[in-house]
Amino acid sequence: MMRSFIYNIKQGFIQIFRNRGMSLASIFSITAMLLILGMFFVITVNINMFTEAVKQDYDQIEVYLLDGTSEAQAQSIITELKQKEGVIEVKYRTKDEALEIMKERWGESGYLLDSLGENPLPSSLLISVDSLENAGDVAAFAGTFEGVEDIQYYQETVEKLTSITHFLQIAALVIMAFLVIVSVVVVSNTVKLMVLARSKEIEIMKYIGATNWFIRGPFLAEGMIIGLLAAIISTGLIAFLYDKIVELIGKQVMAIVSCPLISVSYLTQNMVVIFLALGMSIGAWGSIVSMRRFLDT
Repeated sequence: MMRSFIYNIKQGFIQIFRNRGMSLASIFSITAMLLILGMFFVITVNINMFTEAVKQDYDQIEVYLLDGTSEAQAQSIITELKQKEGVIEVKYRTKDEALEIMKERWGESGYLLDSLGENPLPSSLLISVDSLENAGDVAAFAGTFEGVEDIQYYQETVEKLTSITHFLQIAALVIMAFLVIVSVVVVSNTVKLMVLARSKEIEIMKYIGATNWFIRGPFLAEGMIIGLLAAIISTGLIAFLYDKIVELIGKQVMAIVSCPLISVSYLTQNMVVIFLALGMSIGAWGSIVSMRRFLDT
């Protein structure tokens, strides 16, 4: 069993080297497909992460108060809000507390806020609701009080992000299906050339009793090696480009928006598994398709 496996792998590399031009074309085709898929994967995963981060804040409505609103007035508003259906809890956040939270979000750059002098942030009320359906009604009710400057909650944002995420997922599936077909055709043609070049050898092997799977083995290994190389190249390229993008954006910007991008290491670990499985499957399937005309199925 092991000898057969080693033989197939060895012959697969030999065939790739002998037909370098078409092998490179196959690797390029699968790599291009995986790169496009990887871009959709990166965008979709980060949008999903941002959507989930927003959803965590969605059940909490933040009511910003005017500077002239006293804490006593704020407590009066809190009392009335607690009686509103759907409200679980209402908390008062002072201007100083808001500034401290922003400093934490800015991380190492938080000291820059010390140069502001007067605190520009407003005090606010944090309203926790029991369900997403009640958020709009509670927000509208909170806006009727005097002393309220603005109200922030994320219903429209979440809906838009969810729609974008679904669209990207569908688009990625459609594009991936198309590119997979193209890649299988290219790999199939590559292997088919090798089969034609060795047609007499295959006939002799069949004549002396070689099984179809023994004959198919080296070609199957060739396709899988092509897919493996394409997966490694595409994963490395995407990880490198994504790392550069993260550096350009900067940790400070991500801290300000309170939503970090997915880490390069996490992205790479997941892409390696997905791309290896997908790339080798495409290569193997391309080999199987090319052999159907020459061997009994």
